[in-house]
Amino acid sequence: MIGVIVKGIGGFYFVKVDDKVYRCKARGIFRKEGIVPRVGDEVSIVVQEGQESVIDRIFPRRNEFLRPAIANVDRLIIVMAAMRPEPNLTILDRFLVMAEQHRTSVVICLNKIDLDNGEVRRVFAETYKTVYPLVFTSTVTGDGIQTLKGLMAGKKCCFAGPSGVGKSNLLNRLEGRVIAETGEISNKSQRGKHTTRHVELYELEGGGLVFDTPGFTSFDILEAEEDQLAYLYPEMVPLIGKCRYDNCRHLAEPDCRIRDAVASGSIHRSRYESYCSQMKEIQEKRKYQ
Repeated sequence: MIGVIVKGIGGFYFVKVDDKVYRCKARGIFRKEGIVPRVGDEVSIVVQEGQESVIDRIFPRRNEFLRPAIANVDRLIIVMAAMRPEPNLTILDRFLVMAEQHRTSVVICLNKIDLDNGEVRRVFAETYKTVYPLVFTSTVTGDGIQTLKGLMAGKKCCFAGPSGVGKSNLLNRLEGRVIAETGEISNKSQRGKHTTRHVELYELEGGGLVFDTPGFTSFDILEAEEDQLAYLYPEMVPLIGKCRYDNCRHLAEPDCRIRDAVASGSIHRSRYESYCSQMKEIQEKRKYQ
């Protein structure tokens, strides 16, 4: 039988096949080969009467993340708060680059818009609306919840974003019931206190699946090469190869089409500044390799 791992606790994996969930152990061969089953894995299981069911095959992953350990994410919902904590576009751009590296589609969700006078929404729209799907939500007023639910329908989705932006509250509001624990916001740090204890994959009533994770609040180390980074910014991709120099890094070189696009406003300056910061980080790291 073929199913999806929806939870893993204490060496047991819970595999959903149609409308039934089986508690399984993984075959020892996986451990010998250094393969660890992950929530989201599509697997084949053998059901043995009177014994534990067994995972005997893990199908190839479309993508995988290390922290949290999940696989086969169709769409990453990157959540930022309009206030408490204030949004940081540099951090958002790092999440976006991570998603591009993992070939995962993205929705940017600006939450807590009930705290915004409209200025934060304006900045987000100007910066991102031509690059990524953008939705504005509030778990207090219900604004944007149905739009977000539509963007998640039929996909395996995972919420990511800094602590305290309301990821668990969004998940609960989407379902109309408590499926994710929420925590208080620290007055000192304006960050949320982690509450989720393990990764679990839930089926949404409106269709689709969502990962509830113990904090998708950071990103893997940037491993891109200098000549790869621009490909991780979708608005830059059509201009790659059109600069005067084939090896243009789009920092200070003359006749650079990407810098021209920034000057004309077709690429937002804050996005370009994030690119430059990440490029310098890559170059600095190479000095010590």
